[in-house]
Amino acid sequence: LRDLAALTGGAYVLVEKILEPGEELPDWPTAGTTGYDALAFVDRVLTDPTAEQALDAIDARLHGLPLDWHALIHQTKRGIADSILRAEVLRLEREVRAAHDDAPDDTADALAELLACFPVYRSYLPEGAEHLQHAAEQSAHWRPELSETVAWLLPILLDPSEEAARRFQQTSGMVMAKGVEDTAFYRSARLTSLNEVGGDPSVFACAPVDFHTAMQRRQGRWPHAMTTLSTHDTKRGEDVRARIGTIAEVPQEWDALLERLLVHAPVHDRAFSSLLLQAVVGAWPASRERLHAYAEKAARESDARTHWTDPDEAYEQALAAFVDACLEGEGRAAIEGFVASVDAGWRSNVLAAKLLALAMPGVPDVYQGSEVRELSLVDPDNRRPIDWAEADGLRARAASEPAHVDDLEHAKVRLVRETLRLRRDRPELVTGYAPVHAQGAAAEHVVAFDRGGAIAVVTRLPLGLARRGGWGDTTLPLPAGRWRELLSGREHDGGSVRVADLLRDLPVALLAPVE
Repeated sequence: LRDLAALTGGAYVLVEKILEPGEELPDWPTAGTTGYDALAFVDRVLTDPTAEQALDAIDARLHGLPLDWHALIHQTKRGIADSILRAEVLRLEREVRAAHDDAPDDTADALAELLACFPVYRSYLPEGAEHLQHAAEQSAHWRPELSETVAWLLPILLDPSEEAARRFQQTSGMVMAKGVEDTAFYRSARLTSLNEVGGDPSVFACAPVDFHTAMQRRQGRWPHAMTTLSTHDTKRGEDVRARIGTIAEVPQEWDALLERLLVHAPVHDRAFSSLLLQAVVGAWPASRERLHAYAEKAARESDARTHWTDPDEAYEQALAAFVDACLEGEGRAAIEGFVASVDAGWRSNVLAAKLLALAMPGVPDVYQGSEVRELSLVDPDNRRPIDWAEADGLRARAASEPAHVDDLEHAKVRLVRETLRLRRDRPELVTGYAPVHAQGAAAEHVVAFDRGGAIAVVTRLPLGLARRGGWGDTTLPLPAGRWRELLSGREHDGGSVRVADLLRDLPVALLAPVE
């Protein structure tokens, strides 16, 4: 990496690395990651934390018992180590035995258990040795009978000169990716907007104060790391997650929709059908063909009732019939009613997430087509052709027409245009990070920050805000001077500004000093 940084003449080197919550990027000569960690913060600061208990209860009822996320991923990772990556585990065992002829008989079992317990994707010895120590401690909980062999293996796997240690570091990432992203993410249905690369579904929400703390740290340590909302690898497009996120604001209404539609679900698989229904609602109005394809892939990735290597055709046909029931008659009417009831919240979340991702510390990445509405599901759905003629027309309008929330696609394209142009044309306004704290009864519904001259303001938990009667007397302090809101074109004087005036046209605002 140091050679690469030198060869690029100071250009930024970014690492496509998925960090687990609390994990720090090693001290490499890079600008940071490609943005999955930023995505996790954006999704969670817009999630209503008060719904966690209600959604836990729904999920427990559908599963038949409370779902323990950490027990689940131990099970799925161990399943991967014992099946499709069994050859890699046996190769690791051979590397150990080639260098140590006194290896215990259960060495392969202990290696698989350490891989299942490894808490991050991989280590980079000597950095990250604590992760292997953690895995050893966890293995004693799940498989205490392997403790002696694990203790014997530890010095070998902690030694960078050992071939087995080098290969273990390469293998742990594969087990994590296949066991968590590609299996467990399809078995957890509490709130699937949280089942995303770079995030931990057991972490339900992020308070604004914690978001600000993370962004200040990001500005200090990784100001040129990438930020993103959608990639080739995300399980649901950003605007799908934005609608699914509204479920946390209306858990009782969501429960009612589940009860109406799960009568059509396959017997004894209501939990997976909840995951599938969230995809239907999030991507609405997706075509029958797209949703059938998603149901098949998601069910096979879940690897519970049907499998890539051994498909259960009857079960998959039952899932397709469930999708059909959602698209026809009373099912369609029920979904349309739910989508309409959360529409204002969805529109707000779409714009809020996009502005946060583009204005927060870092270098924004806009996955192709996501400047317009991004209602894709997992690949290959997110690699469908883009209607560039439509996008070009929206760009032309965005150059001259102010935005309004009633025309969401125009508003989103203008938001992308104005935020990126501000960062390009007035870079001196995006050199820092400081929280801007609203005052008043609805202050908890504001997330705002000053990037060193440019101020971003977004609405948080919009459906709850509407239930409480709107912004009322809530205000936001702006520095002295004259400010232009770049999305609507309105201007404001500095001082204590009513949030209701600031967000009259849109649930978000991007402010810059009038030149």
